[in-house]
Amino acid sequence: MNIESAIIEGARILKDQSILTANLDSEILMSKAIDKDKKYIFLNLKKKINDEDLAFFKSLIKKRSLREPIAYLINKKLFWNSEFKVTRHTLIPRPDTELIVESALRLTQQKNKINILDIGIGSGCIILSILKERTNFYGTGIDVSKNSLNISKINAIKLNVNSRLKLYKTDVDKFFLGKYDLIVSNPPYINKHTIKNLECDVRQYEPKIALNGGLDGLSEIRKVIKKSSELIKKNGKFILEIGFDQKNKVIGLLKKERFYINYIKKDLGNNDRCIISTKI
Repeated sequence: MNIESAIIEGARILKDQSILTANLDSEILMSKAIDKDKKYIFLNLKKKINDEDLAFFKSLIKKRSLREPIAYLINKKLFWNSEFKVTRHTLIPRPDTELIVESALRLTQQKNKINILDIGIGSGCIILSILKERTNFYGTGIDVSKNSLNISKINAIKLNVNSRLKLYKTDVDKFFLGKYDLIVSNPPYINKHTIKNLECDVRQYEPKIALNGGLDGLSEIRKVIKKSSELIKKNGKFILEIGFDQKNKVIGLLKKERFYINYIKKDLGNNDRCIISTKI
C-alpha cells in the first residue's frame, strides 16, 4: 500500500466514527508513523509503506477512532510559539490558555528580572512560553504530579529556559517558598458532576486531576487564590483561568483576599476565561 492509499483508508475509518477532522488526523498520524514531515508526505504520496510502518499507522488510526486525542498519539502540541511535549499525564494545552501568556507579556513589557510562579504547571506551556519571550525573567513551577514535572523539565530544556526554572512537587497548600511579582494558574475548575458530560476525547483520556474542580468547580480555585495572596508581592499581578460561568464567584473570592480586579479577558468563544488582578 502506498502513502496516499493508507491516508485515504485511515480517513475513511475516522469519518465512520464521526471524527470531523478525519482527513487532517490521518495525515498527521501518517507523519508520525513514518517519522517524516508533511512536505515529505505530499511529495511522496505514491511511495510504498513498509509493513512495520503501515501496522503502526493502523494502530494509531484505531486509537484515534476510539477518540484518543491526536496530541497524545503524537506526544506533542503547539502552544503560543512553541511545540510542547505532552503525555496522558498532562492536560493538553488549549488556545484559550494562551490568554494567560498574552496578558502576562503585556503586563510585564517594562519589567526586568521578575519572579513568576505557575501553580499547577502541567506541561509547562504557560510559564515556559513567558520565560522564552522574556530572557531575564525567572520562574517557579509547582504541581502535585511528578509525571507533569518531568514533562515540564523536558520542555524547559527543549526551549532552553531550564536554567531559569525551579520545579517543586507539592500541593499548593503546602508551598511556602518565595515571594513573586507575577502568579499564573490554570487550575482544575470543572464541576465534578459535569465531567461526565465533557467530550469523549477529554472525559476518557485527559487526567482527571487536571479537570476536577470539586463539587462546585471552585475547590482548587479557592486554594490557589488563598495561597497566591500569601505568596505574591504587594502590587504583584495574578492571572487566573476560570470556567465560563465562574466570573462573579471568583471575583468575590479574589476581593476577599484583597485583590483588585483589573480586567477580564474573553476566550475565542466569547466566554469569560481569564481574570487579571493586582494584590493591594
